[in-house]
Amino acid sequence: MKVVSFLIRIYSLLFHLLLSLFMLGLSIVGYASSGAGLSLGMAPWTGSQLVGSLAALGLGGLLFVILAFNGAQRFLYMIWTLVIVYLLVNGYFLTNYRFSGQDEFQFAINLALLALLAFFGGILLLRKPLFAKKTKG
Repeated sequence: MKVVSFLIRIYSLLFHLLLSLFMLGLSIVGYASSGAGLSLGMAPWTGSQLVGSLAALGLGGLLFVILAFNGAQRFLYMIWTLVIVYLLVNGYFLTNYRFSGQDEFQFAINLALLALLAFFGGILLLRKPLFAKKTKG
């Protein structure tokens, strides 16, 4: 059971690291093109507000992942994982967002489930840090 817990915690950190880097990459593309044409139908933002929000979410996500990996601010990381689950579920399933086909719908379900698993990893990380601190003795 310890191995499964460790793997879920590692998965959670990797998922949010990659997600944060993806959001930063999108924001860089958006800044380079002045936000023209950048649109995410499931996101509550548009245009330059979307670009700024992606940059802030990407940088915040990187900060939370780094802090949680080092064993600090694990509570904030768990809150971060919950915010991402909320944004994905709300954006895809609780708004008037329309899927272009079955493949996109399946992608959204898979992404939401992966984010939910990462949230559980955040809870596990809150209970026990990734690496136990060594005590002097």
